[in-house]
Amino acid sequence: MNIKILGAGCAKCKSLERNVIKAVEETGVEATIQKVKDLDEIMDFGVMVTPALVIDGDVKVVGKVPKTDEIKEMIL
Repeated sequence: MNIKILGAGCAKCKSLERNVIKAVEETGVEATIQKVKDLDEIMDFGVMVTPALVIDGDVKVVGKVPKTDEIKEMIL
């Protein structure tokens, strides 16, 4: 599984990264987690508001930080 966290590094982006890491650890899912800070690459996903969460190429969340349990549901 490939998980991308889109955002320039704001507090919400860091919060999303923590929640993603925790969700992956708690579920035991094998995943590659990548932070994407490049605005052109973020816009390639059609995302205009960060943070955003992309799982296996699908944009799942835009403009908010989902809770760890919500992320678990997305990756299982």
